[in-house]
Amino acid sequence: MITLAAAYTLAGLMFAAFAVLGLRDGRPGNVAFHALLALSFLAGDQLGDLGNGALVVALVALAGAGALRRSDPVTTSGEERRANAARLGNALFLPALIVPATALLGTLFLKDSGLIDPKQVTLISLALGVVLALAATMAWLRSPLLAPLQEGRRLIDAVGWACVLPQMLASLGAVFAAAGVGALVGAGVGAVIPDGSRLAAVVAYTGGMALFTMIMGNAFAAFPVMTAAVALPLLIRGFGGDPAVICAIGMLSGFCGTLLTPMAANFNIVPATLLDLDDRNGVIRAQVWTALPLLAINTALMYGLAFR
Repeated sequence: MITLAAAYTLAGLMFAAFAVLGLRDGRPGNVAFHALLALSFLAGDQLGDLGNGALVVALVALAGAGALRRSDPVTTSGEERRANAARLGNALFLPALIVPATALLGTLFLKDSGLIDPKQVTLISLALGVVLALAATMAWLRSPLLAPLQEGRRLIDAVGWACVLPQMLASLGAVFAAAGVGALVGAGVGAVIPDGSRLAAVVAYTGGMALFTMIMGNAFAAFPVMTAAVALPLLIRGFGGDPAVICAIGMLSGFCGTLLTPMAANFNIVPATLLDLDDRNGVIRAQVWTALPLLAINTALMYGLAFR
């Protein structure tokens, strides 16, 4: 049976390849950063809490010392890229659609197949989609064998330290939940929400997910805190809501907050840097009028679907 360990191994091998390829460029900081990430994915469960903590401190030290540098490996020339873009047009985006399609189909049809761990079928299917998309692209464009790794390394080096933010912030959310922050937030929310008001509780959860995500920069960090504070005691136990619907829409509400905060640097600040935008918050400003209506729609969906 394929478990999530296979996806971790795949990611670890990718970062290990980045480290090996980076040796040619004379950028020891980048090599060390990629090697540590590879170690985390490949052997993190064997390092223990102390070992993983030391690994995280080393990653932060490398980033804080400015040891990471942009790389520019040569795969194709500018003329070749422009020619391919003109020849293929929007068809270039077709391989990217393989990833979500595989994740969706895998979630729907592979859960009970016995081939994949049913508890992690979505994440494993997502990783499988990446492999299939890469294979299809390589067969279609006939790229050099190392081109995907070189281009991946170039992108990761451009993103820099922000590439580890999702893992860091998700871990922070777990720490907050273990420290009882959810209970404190829940007590404060419970004191404000009118007794018996299901709508107020739904608004508190969806709005709280968005707001806490804006503060922490990641919906995965906000989720354990706000779910322990509002969703479990009020919406699920108090009003008898469907846990699957509440938690799924709650995460989507958190993602609305992701669109609105510079704390989500890997989503909002890094793109502005890569695109050389004059306005550092230009990506966020462009997303405001998408995020707010989506948050209202998520609130309405939860209120209408979770309590039938």
